[in-house]
Amino acid sequence: MAGMIDAVESYAGQHALEIEIITPIAAGAPPSGPVSDEAFDYIISTICSSARNCDAILLDLHGAMVTKSHDDGEGFLLKRLRKENPNTPIGVGLDMHTNLCPDMVENATLIAGYQTYPHIDTFEVGKRVANALMKVLFEDLKPTMVWNNCPMLPHVMRQGTDDAPNKQLQNRVAELEEKDAILVTLFTGFPHADIYNAGLSVAVVTDNDQAKAEKIRDELLQLAWQEREAFVYQKQTLESSVLRTLQTANSDGTGPIILLDHYDNTASGGTMDTTEVLREILRQELEDVAAFGIYDPEAVQVMVAKGISTEIEIAIGGKLHMDALEVQSKPLLVKGYITHISDGHFTVTGPMGRGTHMNMGQTVILDTGRVQIIIISRHIEPFDLGCFTSLGIDPLKKQFLMLKSRIHYRATFLKIAKSIVECAGVGVCTSDYDQLEFKKVRRPIFPLDTLDSHSFSLAD
Repeated sequence: MAGMIDAVESYAGQHALEIEIITPIAAGAPPSGPVSDEAFDYIISTICSSARNCDAILLDLHGAMVTKSHDDGEGFLLKRLRKENPNTPIGVGLDMHTNLCPDMVENATLIAGYQTYPHIDTFEVGKRVANALMKVLFEDLKPTMVWNNCPMLPHVMRQGTDDAPNKQLQNRVAELEEKDAILVTLFTGFPHADIYNAGLSVAVVTDNDQAKAEKIRDELLQLAWQEREAFVYQKQTLESSVLRTLQTANSDGTGPIILLDHYDNTASGGTMDTTEVLREILRQELEDVAAFGIYDPEAVQVMVAKGISTEIEIAIGGKLHMDALEVQSKPLLVKGYITHISDGHFTVTGPMGRGTHMNMGQTVILDTGRVQIIIISRHIEPFDLGCFTSLGIDPLKKQFLMLKSRIHYRATFLKIAKSIVECAGVGVCTSDYDQLEFKKVRRPIFPLDTLDSHSFSLAD
């Protein structure tokens, strides 16, 4: 949104235009269950009411919203906006994890999404969308937009743009956009949203050139399909992963070893209160660990009442039931000293969301002697060093860090890490598709079903 505002204000200044920017509402939440009809109806009604008086519409959306009544929340919003504003140009900025659906494309003028994961180009995407929309509004740009998807669910743990295959795909996206198009996006999709169009898709916007747009789209879809095996995640047992952490600790190199509790990432829908990875860390007696974090506001309040320097034995985590899973987490009984109490506020200094304000809620550090456990009252993913430094912990000086994250941790932690060990714990963003029941996604689809190289063609 900041990038959109910056681009509009810059364009207005360069062309001596008076442009009024109206912001009817800003709303967001970590992924979890479907959005309630009451919240959704209020949000879209507020947006649509303001849009009636506008000459152009810019929307900063996610792209994988599911509500109680609509599997494609963004598409429903755009369809209503288009019905009420048939001739108004609409530009939409989306997340790379968008599950692109027909109503989004058919009712928007142009669409673009992030080209990085971790998402460190959000500002730039906003500028790209807004600049293109200004050219539609004030110049002679005639956007032609095409899209399609292919039957594959790229695993989130294989979607990072630091490594193959998505690094190479997104590099090609950037090349094609710079050379041949206005906007090009390859959406890797959000596979944990069990809807018909979940999965990888491509959207391309050209200046009134349908053939070129289709050629770019088809090339990217075919490249992605050829890399489908590389998007499959290979998991290991939790016990062996933590054991490998101990072996890695004796190898050369500096910096902390990161144990990634990626089954319970709040930014992918995790409750952030599962305890299995932390339990295994304690069982195998790892030393000099800082763990972020366990969501347990009830335990936080108990410890705040006890005060700093108090020794306490308390059950943490394992309180939230996960309807999507048969296996449930259990509370973990921990004994230690309360060494720090904080209001949980800090400002992001890393490349993802730099300058934004974060609120972990009231936060406590419980030190077992081997592990400093950070217990929080609001869900946030640890993608910034401030999760530790704001609490007086220097992550660079720890031997081990446990992070409840999947890919966003890479924004700041990857460059300081000695190594990364991925730990298969418990959580609704499980990396094991066998633990999930897919009811709505189109079938057959890879890797849920066996599909050979001839099973997909763009004509489908």
